[in-house]
Amino acid sequence: MRFISVGAGSLVDAGRIVSAAAPDSAPLKRLVQDAKEEGSAIDLCQGKKCRSVLILENGMVVLSAFEMENIERKLKEASEEKQESDRENGKTG
Repeated sequence: MRFISVGAGSLVDAGRIVSAAAPDSAPLKRLVQDAKEEGSAIDLCQGKKCRSVLILENGMVVLSAFEMENIERKLKEASEEKQESDRENGKTG
């Protein structure tokens, strides 16, 4: 597991994230609203503006005040760390 910081002192398993996007489009705004109504949203913005939305493989929606570019960089770093670890352990694929 590779965890990334998503704000508010919280971590998310990078391997469980299936999508990450800025919350500006109408479809994402609807998705976030629906998730809040269903109780499947985790708001980690602490009163700040939501700047990124992470969708987890279990359907949970994580709201973060971190800029999308920051989340993207963290996911890329986590992926590179996993690839390096796999190479060191003789795993392929």
